[in-house]
Amino acid sequence: MRAGQYRSRRFAPVAALAVLLLAGCTAGSTTGSTAGASSDAVSGSTAAGAPGAAPLQPIPAGTPAALATYYAQKLSWQNCRGDFECTTFKVPLDYEHPDRREITLSAIRKTATDPAHRLGSLLMNPGGPGGSAVDYVQNAARAADPGVRSSYDLVGLDPRGVGESTPVSCLSGPRMDAYTAVDITPDDQAEIDALVAADKEFAAACQQKSGELIGHVSTVEAARDMDVLRALVGDDKLNYLGKSYGTFLGATYAGLFPGNVGRMVLDGAVDPSLDSRAGNRTQAGGFETAWAAFAADCAKRDDCPLGRSEKEAGQQLTALFRQIDAKPLSTESDRVLTESMATTGVIQAMYSESLWHTLREALTTAKAGDGSALLRLSDDYYERSSDGSYPNLMFANMAVNCLDLPAPFADPAAVQQAVPDFEQASAHFGRDMAWMALGCTYWPTKATGAPHTVRAAGAAPIVVVGTTRDPATPYAWAKSLAAQLESGRLLTYDGDGHTAYGRRSTCIDNAVNRYLLGGEAPANGTRCAK
Repeated sequence: MRAGQYRSRRFAPVAALAVLLLAGCTAGSTTGSTAGASSDAVSGSTAAGAPGAAPLQPIPAGTPAALATYYAQKLSWQNCRGDFECTTFKVPLDYEHPDRREITLSAIRKTATDPAHRLGSLLMNPGGPGGSAVDYVQNAARAADPGVRSSYDLVGLDPRGVGESTPVSCLSGPRMDAYTAVDITPDDQAEIDALVAADKEFAAACQQKSGELIGHVSTVEAARDMDVLRALVGDDKLNYLGKSYGTFLGATYAGLFPGNVGRMVLDGAVDPSLDSRAGNRTQAGGFETAWAAFAADCAKRDDCPLGRSEKEAGQQLTALFRQIDAKPLSTESDRVLTESMATTGVIQAMYSESLWHTLREALTTAKAGDGSALLRLSDDYYERSSDGSYPNLMFANMAVNCLDLPAPFADPAAVQQAVPDFEQASAHFGRDMAWMALGCTYWPTKATGAPHTVRAAGAAPIVVVGTTRDPATPYAWAKSLAAQLESGRLLTYDGDGHTAYGRRSTCIDNAVNRYLLGGEAPANGTRCAK
């Protein structure tokens, strides 16, 4: 449950939710309450980006001679995974020294069902960082809008370090089990020491198993890889749909290659102008907003195990966490549920109202002494398999986050000083979000990125979608990114859950589909409910 900054893991979008993110909650989605404060006013970002954040500078147009061989590759698409096609291609490990080492990236596509009226490729990314776009597209293709399916080849590229694209490797399954169980709300020096030791072990394992790769998995490098793929699939412009961290990746592409932007949708936006501390703190506020909506909805239901008011629900959740901290709960497996895992289970359910019923049941059984259901939610968050193995999602998440932004805290003492500020943003998750950010403090590679704004001057219209009570990417981030982009168009979903397109709003879906299919971008400030 601990993995870097706000952009996805350690509380952010996960590849396990791929169906929920694009395909949407097509089955079993509940009608969530709109209770809880809107996050329109979440602190931490401004309309033009955080003060002092420099603009991202574009790369000069044209293909540099040193990269010509990479842009001239020929893709060989082979049947794979049923009726999909897969391919691989090469990119330099280090774009500053492209003649040294190269790495292999993997992509998948589902070709347009109406080739005669094909508009090109639509590159898709589910978020993370660390989410596999190759896995994601398989779910997305089955549930995508028929018009989008007929007009575009749906393409997924696992970013460098992720999934099948020269993946970052770190801890074994048993060591990951231990890592996810470590207390991230330490109460004394011994627990602080244990947390620091776990973070150091994670970092050392990544360095030992992945070597120089962990110094070259930044979002800027991944965006440059996307431009290579754009050329290799034969598109003059990049059409793109990014969710959550995928919005940061897409915005980075737009900032680097504004002249190559086609139809771009950024759903569940990340604000690139925030530093790690501000990002973690505002994300904590996003989860608090989502919790308030869940608690208010729960209090109205007969099966709610947390009382009959939002306030009482919060008090009982805090009490349950303290109880588990003192004595972890037994489960149906040989693992116990620690406070860290319990918190992760609750966080997992904040991503979609379709999980609220599951959370009510899990909290009911936890209060009765059985942590099995909350453990399953926690394992779902990490995508832990039944055999005890983990994908490289968390490994890539930490590696990317620690490269993209400098660590927010120098040592545990700095975290302790920041905890009250985080708890002011989120009474229930603020302390966790402060301590979880300690991981990058011990990362073996220095950050290559810094907070910045993205203007993407000259780019075609870019649609930025924000959900008012999004837990992982607070609505204020969408407002900030849309304002930074010269051609940004803010499209708002007044509702709950993480991301909006393809989930439950006909208004959002229609606006995005009109844009993808006809190029008609919604007016800036368009607002949708259901």
